[in-house]
This record gives sequence, structure tokens and C-alpha cells, in this order.
Amino acid sequence: MGVYLVSVGAKEWFDDEEDGWGAAASAINAELRRRGLPPYEDVPPETAFAPGSGQAFGEKLSPSTTGFLALCQTHLSQDESEMLCGWTVLVPFSLDEEIWMPIESDDHESMVAGAPQVLPLAEKLAAAIDLPAETPATCDNLDLSMWFRHQAKELAATRTGPWTKDLDTAFYVALFLRAAQHSIRRACPTVYT
Repeated sequence: MGVYLVSVGAKEWFDDEEDGWGAAASAINAELRRRGLPPYEDVPPETAFAPGSGQAFGEKLSPSTTGFLALCQTHLSQDESEMLCGWTVLVPFSLDEEIWMPIESDDHESMVAGAPQVLPLAEKLAAAIDLPAETPATCDNLDLSMWFRHQAKELAATRTGPWTKDLDTAFYVALFLRAAQHSIRRACPTVYT
């Protein structure tokens, strides 16, 4: 099975059933209201995965994260690394301070982060490794994973740069960058599942 990073549409976001995110959505809205902010209710509907459409996001986290975490330690502060790597739910709006709450487990709290805060951190890493422009801009059903498995290897053979030194690290840089961009562009949450 594995762990996936996916965008969520309105039906699943507000669904209180076992596979839905309704409890998390309600808790997030309660915290937003407590902070004097409007609730997050304008979630777009689900869309089917369609290659190149940019309407859905879905990637499997399978490569090693060792190099990526080392890159974060080199280029980001501890707080920035935790913001970039520590969220469970990414929302498309700014949060002055992340939200902590039990999500899918009552024994620990998970972080809800704002994509506008995550994006510049991912952009900083993308610049540090000189992530190539050819990296897919939209990541429908495993587009990014497939690109790194095939086209990235071909491109790395002819184009030098820091990104070619560790394609697993470059994958995670692109993953977090595209997840934040997608969340903002589509105004939808992105979650681990």
C-alpha cells in the first residue's frame, strides 16, 4: 500500500465516515473561528485523475528521505524544516501559526500547515538543488513519481547540476513544491493517506 500525498475534494473533506476528513475539517474550522478567522468551507469538488489536467494531486512516497532530510538541515532552520516536513494536512490559505490537533489518532497531535507558508521553503530547496524546469508542474496520478523514475534519469545523463546527485532528494523537493502549489492553485487541502 504505502503512504500517499493526495488532494481532497469537498465530498471527502466534509465526510464524517471512516475514510472522510469531516472530523478534521470540523476541528480546523473550530480553531479558525477561535482565532477570529473565517471557516474553511469553500473546498472545490473532487475531480478524477486526468493526465496533465492539474485538477487532482496524487503521489506515493516511496523513495528514501535520508538525503532530503539532510538537505533540509543544510538549507533550512529547525523550525522551517518542521514546517515543511511535519504537516499532515496542508490547507490553501495562510496560517500565522500552524494548528495542532489529533488527526486519525488520539495518541498524538498532527500539524495543519498553510500552503503559503510551506511554498517558500520548498522553493528555497528547489533553488538550492537547481530543480529543472522540466519537472512536471502538475502531478496527477503519480506523474511526478513516473517522471523521476524515467525522464529524470535520462535528463540527468545529459544535464549536470546539484539535483542530479540524488534523484530521491530531488523527488521530495519537487513533491513538497508541487503539493503546496497545487493546494494554492486549486484552493484544496492536501493530506497524507
